[in-house]
Amino acid sequence: MRDFLTVDRVANQIRLRRSTYTGTFLLVEGSSDKTFYKRFVDPLVCELVETSGKQRAIEILKILEQSNFQGILAIVDADFDRLETLLYTSPNLLCTDSHDLETMLINSPAFNKVIAEFGSEDKISKLNRDVRLVLLQNGMSVGYLLWISKSDGLNLTFEGITFSKFLNEQTLQIDELKLIQEIKNKSQAFSLNEKNLQERLKSQKSNNHDPWQICCGHHLVEILSFGLRKALGSNKAADVEPNSLERNLRLAYEEIYFHQTQLYLDIRKWESNNQPFRVLRNDT
Repeated sequence: MRDFLTVDRVANQIRLRRSTYTGTFLLVEGSSDKTFYKRFVDPLVCELVETSGKQRAIEILKILEQSNFQGILAIVDADFDRLETLLYTSPNLLCTDSHDLETMLINSPAFNKVIAEFGSEDKISKLNRDVRLVLLQNGMSVGYLLWISKSDGLNLTFEGITFSKFLNEQTLQIDELKLIQEIKNKSQAFSLNEKNLQERLKSQKSNNHDPWQICCGHHLVEILSFGLRKALGSNKAADVEPNSLERNLRLAYEEIYFHQTQLYLDIRKWESNNQPFRVLRNDT
């Protein structure tokens, strides 16, 4: 329902709410973000507000900041922001440590728990490589292509692509030409020159960016889901479907892991600079 409201109306709702609520308003992108951050937030002093997207969260924040509204904070996915010139920065705008919330989950001990639950010890041992690195090395191609699409204004569609069409089921390696063909078909961008895009991808990859800032967590989970059916495990597709794996990663993520993130330190710093407003429980 909230995504049907304009950002001005959401901002006005928050202003009206201020007349009866003196705590912090924390803007988050969507329902899964709300579920995650709710575990660490003190509900007595901080109210979470879903904004239906990153750009909407930033626009609502900007509107409220322009009227000097106090006690407003937004936490959004970093996406490619650490690799680009930012159009908007604010002390009230914080980002995930890596590309998004899902990459933070994968880059935590929660990932080991999920692998222990769904992975095959024998198959992972035979792979003889760190599973996280396997996901990152292969997820980079999709991540770079997404970044190229965004920076070059190609507007390619990544949602709903079928990973089995370009992933090797034994090694989990990506065939980049097949990846481009799948995205080209999904986007109905039939005039796109595949060889040119492959060269563009090769050139972009040569810059050796931090893979945790390039890879999209949803893509890594898709690769993991595919791998847990054969290369990393022997699960039925329905038992390791991506949404279920992401939910398991969130459930396996403990508070102590969050304490070790830069995001946690940034929230504590915001609280210190914006007293008496608070976000986190004092026992976290």
